[in-house]
Amino acid sequence: MKLAEIKALTTPELQERVVAEEAAYDKKRIDHAVTPADNPAAIRQLRRSIAQMKTILRERELNNN
Repeated sequence: MKLAEIKALTTPELQERVVAEEAAYDKKRIDHAVTPADNPAAIRQLRRSIAQMKTILRERELNNN
């Protein structure tokens, strides 16, 4: 997910997306531990997108106060 797409989401949508992405990340990480993934770079990409979403949420939180 690109940064512009993340910024276009509303705060509640973004919070839901973070929860969903974290669940997908956990599942991928566990699956990778059992059987090596075809594309291990996808795990890193998920982690980065979660971090970007959390950063945007934190920026919005700080701007609202």
